[in-house]
Amino acid sequence: MPKPDTPTAAAEGAAHRAESKPRWTERLHGLGPVIGLVLLCIAGGVLNSDFATLDNLMNVLTRTAFIGIIAVGMCFVIISGGIDLSVGSMAALIAGSVILFINWAGPATGSPLLAVVLGAGLAVLLGALFGLAHGLLTTRGRIEPFIVTLGTLGIFRAYLTYFANGGAITLDNDLSDLYAPVYYASLLGIPVPVWVFLLVAVAGAVILNRTAYGRYVQAIGSNEQVARYAAVHVDRVKTLTYVLLGACVGIATLLYVPRLGSASPTTGLLWELEAIAAVIVGGTALKGGAGSITGTVVGAILLSVISNILNLTSIISVYLNAAVQGFVIIVVAFLQRGRR
Repeated sequence: MPKPDTPTAAAEGAAHRAESKPRWTERLHGLGPVIGLVLLCIAGGVLNSDFATLDNLMNVLTRTAFIGIIAVGMCFVIISGGIDLSVGSMAALIAGSVILFINWAGPATGSPLLAVVLGAGLAVLLGALFGLAHGLLTTRGRIEPFIVTLGTLGIFRAYLTYFANGGAITLDNDLSDLYAPVYYASLLGIPVPVWVFLLVAVAGAVILNRTAYGRYVQAIGSNEQVARYAAVHVDRVKTLTYVLLGACVGIATLLYVPRLGSASPTTGLLWELEAIAAVIVGGTALKGGAGSITGTVVGAILLSVISNILNLTSIISVYLNAAVQGFVIIVVAFLQRGRR
């Protein structure tokens, strides 16, 4: 009887190279944001000596914290194959609602501290509820997330403008002083927002890489139909990604409110652009299925470094910062054309 065909050494070598190449490609792709950040930091130090100071580093990280926290949640949504264009407007409405609540709860409860604590809880709760609405509309309502969040982008900001009567909603002075340490205080020399950003990023990485839920999110983004055949509760998992993102927006907002002590129609403007840019610059595939929290954190810091360099130098106008981020999104999307 004829012997069954056996793979030759050359064929085995070719198969091994075919398997190894994607892994090396992915590793190199993953290092791209880190290399870019290092080169930017070197350039920033050369262009302006103030860039390499500890104070400037803390300033960059503090300003990164808000977008970085939102980007962690956005990473889950994009990996699952979704998108959320409303996070900036959501943050504005949450900020205005929290300020109105704290201004009312302070005198009503007789405890300004309790009012601030309840206001912080309300920020996270509102974010989670808004995220739940997005999740249900996209999964149960079968509406594309782009359309859903494009609609709520206008709805959230319109309601904030209505509540503010076209102006600004301001936190009362005594309550503002009590709330201020949430943004301005430091622990071991590191600002509180940076610590919160670190905790959110670590929690996000653990959830994405070490839990069944994280594996389901990646599986859905890779192939939703196959995930359904594998008995994954796709609608539930996708809804939870929007709830998680909404909670992250709430956390970022409760840290942001004491910075200015007010909310206006311009609060959170273009935050959605920055959050999405941070995620895709960090290496997350626009088509879903692949991404990392570490890359997202690096992407958020990288964008903040670009903005900081523009502020410290006169290479181009600081008013073009949003344009730079827009170009970054387009370039990264172009480079990701062949990625799944």
